[in-house]
Amino acid sequence: MQRAYLDNSATTRPCEAAIAAMESCLRENWYNPSAVYKPSVEAFKALRDARGRLLEAVGGAGCDTVFTSGGTESNNLAILGAVGRMRGKQVLAVSAVEHPSVREAFNRLAEQGHDVRTIGVDAAGQLKWDELEAALADGASLVSCMQVNNETGAVLDAARLHDTVNGRALIHVDGVQGFLRVPFDMKLADLYTVSSHKLHGPKGVGALIFKKGVRLQPHHIGGGQESGLRSGTENTPGIAGMDAAIADMLAMGPDLPQKLMAKKLRLVAAVKAAVPDVIVNGPDPAEGAPHIVNLGFPGVRGEVMLHALEGEGIYVSTGSACSSKKLKVSGVLTAMGIRPREAEWAVRFSLSPHTTDEEIEYAADRIGTLYDQLKRFQRR
Repeated sequence: MQRAYLDNSATTRPCEAAIAAMESCLRENWYNPSAVYKPSVEAFKALRDARGRLLEAVGGAGCDTVFTSGGTESNNLAILGAVGRMRGKQVLAVSAVEHPSVREAFNRLAEQGHDVRTIGVDAAGQLKWDELEAALADGASLVSCMQVNNETGAVLDAARLHDTVNGRALIHVDGVQGFLRVPFDMKLADLYTVSSHKLHGPKGVGALIFKKGVRLQPHHIGGGQESGLRSGTENTPGIAGMDAAIADMLAMGPDLPQKLMAKKLRLVAAVKAAVPDVIVNGPDPAEGAPHIVNLGFPGVRGEVMLHALEGEGIYVSTGSACSSKKLKVSGVLTAMGIRPREAEWAVRFSLSPHTTDEEIEYAADRIGTLYDQLKRFQRR
């Protein structure tokens, strides 16, 4: 059976460079980087070098990095850690279409008495800037938005966000779905989240990049590793794998986003040819992130299409992999004004540099056949 993996926003296949780097670390450079003898000092230097390369990838000169277990922990540390160092009750702003690891962090802060303002978005997933301005006028001290929406591919206008905030609040950008696929510079934010397994690195490792002077309250305490912000012996094999995966992505060249966009537009055109009634949820495909598109198949529930495609060896998603098993209508799509019944038709497709034209053509062909079969059973 042919296969097509089109769920790279959920996770990516580890690249060979990451696997090799992890194996080398596990076999040879396995020492504790906190010890003081020579092999451990070499392990410490490897961490230091990986930290430097990560900062360089986002123009982060003068910034700090803390290695974490992944995007969720990094988002938690950025939000709960920053507010934890602020005095008194705060006004906080978060977009209506964030990942659960961000939403739930703000829900916890609201339970603690902080004034959390939810900033709406339009039909293309772009911030309602007047609502953000109102929150800032009321004294918002932290603004959190994702660089690329994990369900629709809507891309944050980070430059406009930076100019709108204009130093009045800390800016946290969740870069899990954007890092290395959509250009970003740390001049535009105070905190930036990265996850390894979205970049063909291993699971269980990520990072929070932040500007010097940003104060964070740690949530892992103990031995004082990572400058006291994340105690616990560092996951050196995971960090080595992430470092190698980042290098592998960078080696693909500065035109990687354009190459990804060409693949995505090819997929959209092929699906539209097979299913003329298909709906694009969110931004115009050419305006969104180069690797994510959300399509609706009228009359066919997303999970029905997902499992039908699975039977053909094609793997997609109905939304965030962290909450997809709950089988509820996407809060991201409804926040964009999409009616609940239409939101039920949604399927997310997400590509990688390794997605082939054969996978795209195979998926589009099977989608057309399956849709013709499934729409006969649509609910009235």
